[in-house]
Amino acid sequence: MKRILDIRGDNRGNAMIEMAIALPVLIFFIYGIFEAALLLRASAGMQHGIGEGARVAIVFPTPADTAVSTKVSDALFGMQDATTGYPHVSVVRSTSTTHQWFTIGVVYKKDVNFLFLPTRTVTIEHTKRVYTAT
Repeated sequence: MKRILDIRGDNRGNAMIEMAIALPVLIFFIYGIFEAALLLRASAGMQHGIGEGARVAIVFPTPADTAVSTKVSDALFGMQDATTGYPHVSVVRSTSTTHQWFTIGVVYKKDVNFLFLPTRTVTIEHTKRVYTAT
């Protein structure tokens, strides 16, 4: 009976057990924050690329679609780990007779591997319409 009371009063090893329970949860959250930061960086890179393409598109005389697309592709950053075939840049010129504009779009897909959970594909799309001089 005295031995049982001695074990119940002994607190050695409590910190190790608490750490064994809390550490995997902490690592899981830190890894999630890291993955979310990579997606936010790619989104910022897409916005930057579209902005650079918009600056090229508004000059007079109106540039070719390929010149705008090349500028957007060159200005993108943060997408080194994209799924094959991405980022995809699209530049579409308007067909309206009264106004002229470009619609510039970028699509980015990334497989997010969240430690032991199944892989998910995240898709981020940004578009911008830029009116040009007629």
